[in-house]
This record gives sequence, structure tokens and C-alpha cells, in this order.
Amino acid sequence: MAPNERAQKNHDKLFPGHVSTLAVTDPELIEVFDNFAFDEVLSHGSLDARTRLMVQLASMIASQALREYRVMIKPALTVGVTPVEIKEIVYQAVPYVGMAKVFDFLHATNEVLKENGVSLPLSGQSTSTPETRAQKGFSVQKEIVGEEGLQRLLASAPEDEQHIYRFLTANCFGDHVSRSGIDLPTRELLTFSMLVSLGGCDPQVKGHAAANLHVGNTRAKLIDVLTHLLPFIGYPRTLNGLRAVDEVTSSVANDRREER
Repeated sequence: MAPNERAQKNHDKLFPGHVSTLAVTDPELIEVFDNFAFDEVLSHGSLDARTRLMVQLASMIASQALREYRVMIKPALTVGVTPVEIKEIVYQAVPYVGMAKVFDFLHATNEVLKENGVSLPLSGQSTSTPETRAQKGFSVQKEIVGEEGLQRLLASAPEDEQHIYRFLTANCFGDHVSRSGIDLPTRELLTFSMLVSLGGCDPQVKGHAAANLHVGNTRAKLIDVLTHLLPFIGYPRTLNGLRAVDEVTSSVANDRREER
């Protein structure tokens, strides 16, 4: 048993010369998976290879798929994802996934980059300082969710929770999302991918589906992202992501009809 010709060709582009040990021990499963992931799924939509590998790496961090993540770094480099972009994916995972879960991925990233001749540390990408992080975070947060949505979020927080929302602005958005190295629309795709893959984040998935539309990503691109995550995160979380996209795009369409 072996994957079909197109699946094998696509697989070999990403993993030249690699022979899977699972193809020896579990040939039936690998034939089905490779035909699905490297032919059927890859044939759908118009997501470019760089973006596809970036959202998959983000998803694998959130899914705690360390071995698969490590294997996928080299193909990401092969299709043109830069070392800076790979490190920025890891850094962005910290506020969304948590350092406890990101720690091993950071070390794995450093090891694979060094194995591929990349000198560390990389050039800094921070755009904020301890003095400006709160204002910088507020500006980025407003750009992503819109001023009306941001004011509604802040106004709805009880007094004893206000500090969490200040942390969200200064730390999540000011320290992390405001960094250079990856543009804002791509960062929102990464956030959406992490939240979908984490599970249990349905309100946040819906919020960031809306945020993606707000920064210029389309419904079609979000569905493409979910399609290319599907082989790695499974159907339940993919379907939850689709539901969020459907709800948000339906709401946007209704708002536009009312404006007319």
C-alpha cells in the first residue's frame, strides 16, 4: 500500500528523501491520511503554502503536538517561511496558549533552527517599550476589533476584573501582537488557528473570526484555514470553527442589509 501519485508528490516536496517509519508499521493508516492530507485537502482552496504552514505550526503549538510541530519546521523553511516568522508564531502563542505549554516548543524551535544553520538570537521585533506598551496595545486592539467593540468590551468588565483587561491590552496586544515580523492580518489568522485548535474557546473563536474580517481576511480564507487544519485537529474542532465563521459572516451580512 502507498499514497496515490499526487499525494506522494506533494509529500515529497515538503519532506524530500524522508521515509516515514509509520508507513512501514501502519501502512493502511498512512495511505488514508496522506491521500487525504496531501492530495484531497491540498487540492482545496487558494491558501498559499507559506500561510498554510504558518497556521499549521500555530495550530500544533495549541494542540501540544510537539513531535509533529518539530517535523513541520523544516518544510516551513523550505516553502519560504522565515526564521523570524517561525519565532514570531511561537512568541504569539505565549499569551493565547500560555508559557507552560509553549516552553518546549520554543526550545524545539531553537534546536531545529540551529540544525538548519540559523544563528540565534534573531533580530528583535518588538515595537513597544515598558512606557508605551499600554498605548501601543490599545491602538492595535482597536485596529483589530474596532473602537466600538473595544469600548463595549471594556465597559462590560466588572471592577474587580478590570486588571485582567488592562493586562490583555498591554501584555497580549502591546507586548506580543504589536510586534513586527508578521503582518496583522496574518497574525489574526494565527490567533484564529490557535483558538480553534485549543478547544473550549468558542466565544474567543467567534470574536477572532470577526476580528479577521475586520482586518481584511475573508470568509473564504478562514474556511481555507480550517480546511488545512482539519487533518491535524479533527472534525469536532473544525466544525466548531465553521460554526463561528457562519455566525459572524451571517451577522455581518444582516448588518449590511440593515444599513441599506
